[in-house]
Amino acid sequence: MKIAITGATGFIAKVLVDKLLEANHSLLLLVRNPERARNLYPNKNLEIVSYVANQSGSWQDSLDGCDAVINLAGEPIADRWSNQYKQKILESRQIGTQKIVEAIAKASSKPKILINASAIGYYGSSQNETFDENSGPAEGDFLSQVCQLWEAEAKQASNFGTRVAILRFGIVLGSGGGALARMLPAFEFFAGGPIGTGTQWFSWIHILDLVNLIIFTLDHCEMEGCYNATAPNPVKMFQLCETLAKVLNRPCWLPVPSIAMELLLGEGAQVVLQGQKVLPKRTLDAGFTYNYPDLEQALKQIILP
Repeated sequence: MKIAITGATGFIAKVLVDKLLEANHSLLLLVRNPERARNLYPNKNLEIVSYVANQSGSWQDSLDGCDAVINLAGEPIADRWSNQYKQKILESRQIGTQKIVEAIAKASSKPKILINASAIGYYGSSQNETFDENSGPAEGDFLSQVCQLWEAEAKQASNFGTRVAILRFGIVLGSGGGALARMLPAFEFFAGGPIGTGTQWFSWIHILDLVNLIIFTLDHCEMEGCYNATAPNPVKMFQLCETLAKVLNRPCWLPVPSIAMELLLGEGAQVVLQGQKVLPKRTLDAGFTYNYPDLEQALKQIILP
């Protein structure tokens, strides 16, 4: 299978690329920095194409003849949100996906499937509610609005005969990046603790389960529409920190006050200070099996030698 991947030098894509190459797929990587991609994947048999996510261009022709497109591109959200940066967050997802669909529309041999990333921010935040794929979006919430516009663009690909599957990512746990890369140093230096109140929900997924879910979606033609890419056992923030401390054999005693995160990240602090309890109902109903459904098991696999 020939598979195009955007966001191909990111934390998730690095694991995905290796798994797909092991399965003898032919890969086309759409990247902003081809030199970085070549350094990241030395001696790999793959095609690298330079592109700008939210602009039309000759790169769009490269999707002609691809069997699948996996769209992982998007500006990071765990940063300070100025009005300008919020626009970048939105455009990298909405317009970036629009340009992918534009390329699919133009292709004479169209991809059979578009797997598009989204996020559980779609549901907004809540201390008390439980969300699954049947739950509606939040009103007046920036991240939810981004996800709604992002998903709406991806769904347009179905007008051209391409199957569309949207995976709403939870917090991805893995080595070398993501949330753990930010949390581990404090715990390793005996200064770890919950962020904010500690009572906010933390809906997570092991990176290997996420990559396996992407591949499972590629292989199962009946999968269409939205699926939650979260583990079936979400936890509270204090439970995450206590479990991380246990696995590292470190104390969990120094909370990070909400005000500190707000000073550091501004409005973007809501990503870690607010949460939601999200269950992968449709994902489980589709027959997907998690290798790491429980947090302690997942953290041990990531952290311990």
